[in-house]
Amino acid sequence: MNYSSIIEEIGILPVINITDTELAKPLAKVMIEEGISTIEVTLRSECSLEAIAEIKKNYPNMLVGAGTVLDIKTVDKALKAGADYIVTPGFDEETVNYCLEKKVEIFPGCSSASEIQKAYNMGLRVLKFFPAELNGGVDAIKLLSGPFKGVKFVPTGGINFTNLEKYLSCGAVAACGGSFMATADQLKNRDFDGIRAACKKAMDISLGFELAHVGINHDSEAEANTTAVMLGRLFRMPVKVGNSSTFAGDAAECMKTNFYGTKGHIGFKTRSSLRALAWFKNQGYEIIEESIKLKPNGNILAAYLKDEIGGFAVHIVEK
Repeated sequence: MNYSSIIEEIGILPVINITDTELAKPLAKVMIEEGISTIEVTLRSECSLEAIAEIKKNYPNMLVGAGTVLDIKTVDKALKAGADYIVTPGFDEETVNYCLEKKVEIFPGCSSASEIQKAYNMGLRVLKFFPAELNGGVDAIKLLSGPFKGVKFVPTGGINFTNLEKYLSCGAVAACGGSFMATADQLKNRDFDGIRAACKKAMDISLGFELAHVGINHDSEAEANTTAVMLGRLFRMPVKVGNSSTFAGDAAECMKTNFYGTKGHIGFKTRSSLRALAWFKNQGYEIIEESIKLKPNGNILAAYLKDEIGGFAVHIVEK
């Protein structure tokens, strides 16, 4: 199983120092319920390994990584506790080779072109970028992704709700790590309502859903154009004629034929089609395969859900 792909589909990677084993189960429960099915437990407390084991015992399908791993011995301890993947703060070639030999996914911390090149030549394509803000943040990631095609980063260090959107809007970012969805104070006070709210906020930013437009089906091009012109005049919006539809501003797409949806369709923008489609699948919804439109780089631009909602087809389009 490719754990890095699953982490990328979520976009959020909680990096948590659990100081009390009793916190592990309720913490994992809240995160899973809010759509975050992975966690990195940093090995910074005496009960970290126990916390990993407790989460895997109660939620075996949750991906649990061991963070702050500094050597081979710690890799073995983490794997014995049930860790699915390994995260290191820096790039240690011996530890990376050991994990590769054991076929264990590892995300080493890389913050320079030299470290990234070493990791790249070892076959790694998803790397931790730490500490992110101190090493140039999103601008540095964009520059570093240029010469290393196919490499994606999981930035941690200095990421919070004020800059999360900026990071997750960068195509070279696989996911953002941090403790902002479960802070030390929240854990100490057992503020699981606050943690739930923070997890929801993080996922909302990761998906970035917002209304794009409403689609109206018509029997002919003339009818579609008439509707668009009427809406344009009434709401002072420009009318743009396209091949299959005529838009009134960005709000209404007047279809020239009966398209998807009994009543029409509703389009939603998303920050990431990859994350959106994974979220839909998690909610039990399927995609109409022939409706998928791709960008020139092969990424998904738009796709329709199979099920109608209230007589409307629903689709997403990447921002």
